[in-house]
Amino acid sequence: MSLFLIAEIGINHNGSLDIAKQLIAAAATAGFDAVKFQKRTIDKVYTAEFLDSPRESPWGATQRAQKEGLEFGKAEYEEIDRHCRELGIAWFASAWDVDAQLFLRPFACGYNKVASAMLGNWPLLREIAAERKPTFISTGMSTLDEIDEVVDYFRSERCPFALLHCNSTYPMKESDANLRCIPMLRERFKCDVGYSGHETSLIKVCVAAVTLGATAIERHITLDRAMYGSDQAASISAHVLDDFVSAVRAVESILGSGEKSVRPEESPIRAKLRLSVTRDW
Repeated sequence: MSLFLIAEIGINHNGSLDIAKQLIAAAATAGFDAVKFQKRTIDKVYTAEFLDSPRESPWGATQRAQKEGLEFGKAEYEEIDRHCRELGIAWFASAWDVDAQLFLRPFACGYNKVASAMLGNWPLLREIAAERKPTFISTGMSTLDEIDEVVDYFRSERCPFALLHCNSTYPMKESDANLRCIPMLRERFKCDVGYSGHETSLIKVCVAAVTLGATAIERHITLDRAMYGSDQAASISAHVLDDFVSAVRAVESILGSGEKSVRPEESPIRAKLRLSVTRDW
């Protein structure tokens, strides 16, 4: 399977369609396979008490003002859909509630995503699995027993999936990556396993993940890591996306097939340097 690269825009657009379109264009130019957003129905995901609690943000002084300021509606997603089609890059979103998943369904995206926080949300999981689309399932802050349940259910519903190893800290310390979980999950669940990263470094962790067999890489992207937002510091800046893509895609060819033989490019050197020596055995 060829490495699948996901540029996680999430809510790093800060409620601006123009910023979202700039990030889509940067991801498409760099060679990502898809961009991903997040979709919430604010009053279903959060309690009224939480939404009325104080929080200073560019949109006001309450949690509701901040959450609503970051949320795109139908008109914005129609433009995102048009822009992605124009640039030839896929898009999809992680829904955080059933209504959000139903909102996304008419766009007929090619993929679904289960966010780590949603791994125990069974009404949502059932709705996603019913679509039988290729689904990326993040495994951050989850036990193996919890992953067992979700994998068994998706298989029973004949919904194709890949797991994404993840540590749900923002930003994540490199020493917390625990990338040996990638081959462990692949062996345990007999499925493709990728990596969803929140580290501040550009390439190191993702290159290691691909070396260990990750089939997909998901990284947050941003125009500027100093922008407002909890995910910005754990994101890759748009101006270095080309470097990121070229580095992680190079790993597959660097690793090769693992079959040992005299390579065609070695043959003339072998003929020149390998001496025929007669030995008495």
